[in-house]
Amino acid sequence: MISVYKKYLYSKYILNFLKVSAVFFVMIIIMNLFEEIKFLQNSDSQIMLPVFLTLLNAPSIFFEILPFIILISAIFFFVEIIESNELVVYKAYGITNLKIIEIISLITFIIGLFMIIIFYNVSSNLKFFYLEIKNQYTKDDKYLAVVTGNGLWIRDKLDLSTNYINAEKIENDNLLDVSISQFDENFNLKKIIISKKAKIKDNNWLLEDVVVNTDNFTEKYEQVEFYSNFNIKKILSIFENFSSLNIFKLEDLKKDYELLGYNTEVINGYKHKLYSYPIYLTLMVCIASILMLKIKYNKSKIFSITLGILISVIIYYINHFFNVVIETQNIPYLFSIWGPQIIILMIVTMNLVRINEK
Repeated sequence: MISVYKKYLYSKYILNFLKVSAVFFVMIIIMNLFEEIKFLQNSDSQIMLPVFLTLLNAPSIFFEILPFIILISAIFFFVEIIESNELVVYKAYGITNLKIIEIISLITFIIGLFMIIIFYNVSSNLKFFYLEIKNQYTKDDKYLAVVTGNGLWIRDKLDLSTNYINAEKIENDNLLDVSISQFDENFNLKKIIISKKAKIKDNNWLLEDVVVNTDNFTEKYEQVEFYSNFNIKKILSIFENFSSLNIFKLEDLKKDYELLGYNTEVINGYKHKLYSYPIYLTLMVCIASILMLKIKYNKSKIFSITLGILISVIIYYINHFFNVVIETQNIPYLFSIWGPQIIILMIVTMNLVRINEK
């Protein structure tokens, strides 16, 4: 049976978490609503569409900022029990600071498991639906890139012509075994371009070892310049909106990358980011606990919250830096994701050793 004081601490912490979550969720809806209204201001969309899009996108944003919410919730929790002198009462009954941290850390870890097992998969599906609807109102509907068993396919409209581009693989900034079928505005075939390699670092592609077929006439070139609306960054960005992919779709995307011969480290890194999410949330609670128990009790709430937010922002950018490192492919993705967690865990562990002395 859960003892009375544990039930009280659980309920107090969860109540603070729900209140802070509600405030942040309302802020997310308000800010995102203005963004959607601005995005759709020149379209003929229905008046309720911005509200609908906002509700679809809000859970995904909430998932991203949850570590901040957890940290602030823990700060408010400790502000309440410190101001009411409850810590003194707990110590009188042998309930240590470390025990209190253990209790709220456990419930936070459970929240983290719920978030990645259920909430993330729901929010990612809503995000996917959100992007499907929003893409109908973008100016890029004439551009398309998909992956099939036959490699990468791109539809690229340029002025009065439309190019259908097929490539077998992606290697660094290059497409390999490329074929380009070019059609005019009446969808009559103008020419077929075949190339062994296309350098696509920017929009001006450089085709190598080229064969051009036009009306039964064939020409060969060592190099040909070819302009496209796509480059390597834009192609990959189409497939890298991971927040709109649930766990199963992430696996499908990984297979697509493997078909193209592209490095799957970014996807593996994102999956491990999800795996580490409950630990990340728990560490944020520990940081908030250490912060509130180590500072002087006469500090204002504003000071505590401001300091907590500053620390969470620093941690966020540390994580972002390590995630960016994945893309350089200079270090293993496991270190890029778990490295920050291990560093934070070491800092937390060293401080928890002395926390009961406070």
